[in-house]
Amino acid sequence: MNLTYQGAAELAVTAERLGYDVAFAPEGYRSDAASVLGLVAGKTDRIGLASGVMQIPGRTPGMAALTAATLNSLSGGRFRLGLGVSNPDVSDGWYGVPFDRPLERTREYVEIVRTALSGRPVVYAGEHYRLPYSGAAGAPLHVITEPAGTSVPVYLGAVGPRNLRLAGEIADGWIGVFAAPEQVAESVERIAAGRALRGATLDGFEVIPCLATSVGEDIAGCVDLLRAHYAHLMGIGDPARNFYCKLAAQLGWPQEAREVSLRIHKGDRAGAAAAVPAGFIDQTSLVGPVGRIAERMAAYAEAGVTTLSVMISAVDTDLNGRLAVLEQAMAALQASGAGG
Repeated sequence: MNLTYQGAAELAVTAERLGYDVAFAPEGYRSDAASVLGLVAGKTDRIGLASGVMQIPGRTPGMAALTAATLNSLSGGRFRLGLGVSNPDVSDGWYGVPFDRPLERTREYVEIVRTALSGRPVVYAGEHYRLPYSGAAGAPLHVITEPAGTSVPVYLGAVGPRNLRLAGEIADGWIGVFAAPEQVAESVERIAAGRALRGATLDGFEVIPCLATSVGEDIAGCVDLLRAHYAHLMGIGDPARNFYCKLAAQLGWPQEAREVSLRIHKGDRAGAAAAVPAGFIDQTSLVGPVGRIAERMAAYAEAGVTTLSVMISAVDTDLNGRLAVLEQAMAALQASGAGG
């Protein structure tokens, strides 16, 4: 399941009771990931915890490693570190960090984080990161958090072909968004190519699309409940650089994606939501009755998904409604036969 801060504790406790494997906390306009996961760690006993995703431009690799080590220790070894480069406009506008050469930056970032999480002092001389910055006279990064007895898996959020290959090469899992089953299958092929570069297979590698979810008999009504969520993400920054607009265009809605972005930038959020193509939402989310969602879950499993993250809108659904979606999504999983 996918959390924001609203009702996070109640949702996580319910998800744990229902048998969910992991609670993801995204990072964006509403909340950071670490604060939400710290709360959830103290309210739960079994469910895994994952950042989905912490934004690489927003934290130095040393702080990301320290946060990961702390959450893993506090939760008794349940934490998984999801990282992503975000997008060009957020990197620039939120954090003042250039978006140039994001793949190289990600590779170096992950290398530093993994070294720090091993408990060894970090001395690193890369193109983007240099630790200690002042040279040998500086104090090296050294994380001495009490180990939880488990290593911290690293997941990468990725969209483009090269980024997907990089995820396969250097990460333990992939986090996707707005992904239809056929797109997942293509992504898995690119991830597998990355795994091959390190002499590894897909065994043990997590494939995790995060899918907006709305359950009900009225499919059109379910789609409408997700429109604001889609419009918000498609309206971030320049549509030519926006990953979500690019995905919509690739799936056949280039003009509609531009229209959504244009209306957001004019301040017409209601109009932007109305302009999101219903077919785009239906193709890249879980909407409709439990039986229909079960069929979709089976299709995702067939495409190579290992863990499916249910994303429930906090905009148009109150806490009771979100708790109900958790119950219904688990019922769909059980009906799909994809739950193992």
